[in-house]
Amino acid sequence: MPGAAGNPPAPAPCRLYRDRVLNLIESYYDAVPRSAARAEEFGPLTLFVREGQGWPYYARPALGHAGPFGAEAVEKVRARQRELGVPEAFEWVAETTPGLRAAVEESGLVVREHPLMVLTEAAEELPAPPRDVTVRMVGAGDPALETAVAAPYAAFGAAPAPGAAAQVAARIQAGLTRLAAALDPSGTALAAGQHQPVGAVTEVVGVGTRPEARRRGLGLAVTAALVADARARGAETVFLTATDETVARLYARLGFRTVATALIAEPAEADADADAEVDAEQAG
Repeated sequence: MPGAAGNPPAPAPCRLYRDRVLNLIESYYDAVPRSAARAEEFGPLTLFVREGQGWPYYARPALGHAGPFGAEAVEKVRARQRELGVPEAFEWVAETTPGLRAAVEESGLVVREHPLMVLTEAAEELPAPPRDVTVRMVGAGDPALETAVAAPYAAFGAAPAPGAAAQVAARIQAGLTRLAAALDPSGTALAAGQHQPVGAVTEVVGVGTRPEARRRGLGLAVTAALVADARARGAETVFLTATDETVARLYARLGFRTVATALIAEPAEADADADAEVDAEQAG
C-alpha cells in the first residue's frame, strides 16, 4: 500500500540491503589496492598500478562516478596499460556500473561474469579436514609462510615472484592481509588463501589448492578458516567472487549468497587463459 502522504512504498528490505552492501564493496574496491599501488585517474576510470611485487592490478570505475562511459576512455587506459607492460584488465560490478560494459566491449575486450557473494547466513556443518591435514592461520614469521604463499600460484601452474613471501609477511605485520593454509604433516601448505581487511569489510581472495591435493575439500576448509578469522577480528561484511555458478554452490555451504555480478574484461587471449583457471578452481 502507498506510504504516508501518498508517497510510493519503500523498496523491499532485500533491495535496500543489496544497495547498502554494494556501496560498501565499491568503497572497499577503491581503497584496498591503494596500500600497494598508485592510482592514475582517467576521467571516469581509475587505473591501479602495483608498486613492488605481486599480482598486477586493474582499472575500474572511479569511485562515485555516475555519468556515462565511452570507448575512448577505455582505450586511453588500455594504451597506458600497454605502456606499463601490465595486463589490459578491467573489473567492476554490473549492478553498480551498468554503463561500462558496452564501452569495454566496443574496445574489443571480452567480458566474463562471476557471482559476487556476501556472507549472510550460518555455514552448514562441513566434513572435518583429512586427519593428516591441519588448517590454521599463518603468521609473518611462520615456517609455513613460503609454501602458503606458493600454493595458490601452483594451483594455476605458476610460481610466485621472488620476494613474494616477504611482501606477504610485511602485509601481515601491517594488518593488511590475513593468510590461512591447509598443511600436511611436514608443515607444507597444500592449499591456502587470504582475506584483506579494510575497516569492517574484507574480501576472501586467492584461494587455491595444489594439483596433487585436490578433491579433498581443502579449498573450502581454508575459506572457512578465513571467514572465522574475519568474524573474530570484527569484520561485518565478508565477500568474495566465485569463478562460476558451480564454485558458487560450494561457497554457499559456508553461508555466502550471490548479491550481484562481478565483471572482468580482458583481451581474448587472456580470456582463454582464464578458462584454465576455472578448471583449476573447480578441482580444488
